Amino acid sequence: MRDILIHTHGTAGRKIGHISLNRPKAIHSLTMEMCEAMIEALLAWRDDDAVKAVILDHAEGRGFCAGGDVTLLRNSALEDAGKSGRAFFHTEYQLNHLLFTYPRPVVAFMDGITMGGGVGISQPARFRVVTENTRYAMPETGIGLICDVGGGWYLSRLPGQLGKFLGLTGARLDGAECLWAGLGTYYLESGALAEAKARIIEKPDEIGDILDALASEPPEARLRGNMDTIDRLFAADTLAGIMDALEADGGEWATKELKTLRSKSPMTCELVLRQLREGAEAPDFAHNMAMEYRAAGRAIMLPDFAEGVRALIVDKTGDPAWKPARVADIDPKAVDAVFAPLPPEEEWKPL
Repeated sequence: MRDILIHTHGTAGRKIGHISLNRPKAIHSLTMEMCEAMIEALLAWRDDDAVKAVILDHAEGRGFCAGGDVTLLRNSALEDAGKSGRAFFHTEYQLNHLLFTYPRPVVAFMDGITMGGGVGISQPARFRVVTENTRYAMPETGIGLICDVGGGWYLSRLPGQLGKFLGLTGARLDGAECLWAGLGTYYLESGALAEAKARIIEKPDEIGDILDALASEPPEARLRGNMDTIDRLFAADTLAGIMDALEADGGEWATKELKTLRSKSPMTCELVLRQLREGAEAPDFAHNMAMEYRAAGRAIMLPDFAEGVRALIVDKTGDPAWKPARVADIDPKAVDAVFAPLPPEEEWKPL
C-alpha cells in the first residue's frame, strides 16, 4: 500500500490535482518520502495550466494527519547528531512554503486529527474544511519540540492570547472552535464531504460557492466563552509569568491549565514563546520558516526531545524527566543559542 495517493481528475484541459494521505496505521503522519512526493506533484501541477485547483485529504481510516515522523527525528538525535532530522525539516518546510505560496486554490479537508505536520500542510490552504471529527492541536511542548511547520506564523496571528495558549498547552480544538478562531474556513458534516469533492472536481472555479451551499451550522464554539480568561491569564511574555497568573487565579479552569503546563517541557515552552514573538515580527512566511528551521534543528538535539518522545510515544510511560525541570533553571543564553543564525550555506531556503 502506498503511503500517499496522487492523481488528477477531469479532462486534459481542465483538471483537479488530488493528494490523499494514506498511512492509516500512523494516522497519516508524514514521512520524508510523502513530503517529497507532494512537492513533486505540486510543482508539476503548478506548471500545468490545465490544473485549476488541488484537493488535499486522507484516504482510508482516521484522518487527517497526526504530524511528522517523530521516530525518525528521535533516532536522528540519538544516532547521527540530528543530520537526517534537519534534512526532514528542510524538505517538510519547503512543502509548507510551497503550499503557502501556491498559485492555485488548495482545499484541505481536515476531517479528523490535525496536529503538527497536519497543521503545516492544511493551514496554507485557501479553503480549510473542518467537520465534527476535527481535532486540531500543536502538542509539541509535550515532546520537547517547538510548534514548527509554520506555527510561529499561524499561532502568533490568532486572536488575543489564543496562539500562546494553544502553543504552550497543546489544547485540542474541535471543528466549531477551529471555524470560530479562523483556523478553518468552512464547517461541513463529514457525510457531505464526498459530495463536496465531487462538485469541486466538476466545477473547480466555484469552490467557495460549493462549500457555502454544503456548509452546516456548527455547534457553539466552547472556546469563545474562555477567551476573556485566556487573554487575561496568558498575557505575560514569560512562562513564569503565565504560571504565576494561573496560580494566583486559583479557579477550576486555571488550575487545570496550570497542571497541564507543569507537565510540559519548561525549556520548550520558553522556546515556543520566543518562536511566537519572532514569528509575529517575520516580514513573510519564508523568514518565519528559516527561523523555525534553526530552532527545530537545534531543539531535537536538546535532552528534552529524545526524552519526551520516549515517554509519550516509544515507552508510553507518560513520565518525562525534563532537563531543566524548573522554569527558574532555564538559562536565557541557551534560549538565544537555539535561535541564533546558522552559517549562510546551512540556512533554510524555499524551493
